[in-house]
Amino acid sequence: MAKNTPKSIKSRTAKPQEGTSCRKTKKQTCIDMLMRPKGTSLAELKKATGWQPHSVRGFLSGTVKKMPGVALVTRIDDGGGRRYRIETQKTS
Repeated sequence: MAKNTPKSIKSRTAKPQEGTSCRKTKKQTCIDMLMRPKGTSLAELKKATGWQPHSVRGFLSGTVKKMPGVALVTRIDDGGGRRYRIETQKTS
């Protein structure tokens, strides 16, 4: 993880303490997939969460875009599909 990663993302991606049970939430799964260098596609997010396409898009616009210190970046890949990725914004 980049050292300029905002605290809000660090706390969501922190490892659980030893001896505690931790079930990864669907939201956390999405955030982890979005933080990958190549990002993720809508189809990959749907498969990982079991959500409908409108639910995935709602999560991206309603939750991810409102996270402080991050930007949701979208690009078209070589196959014509859309890929989403989280980029951290540098603070001055």
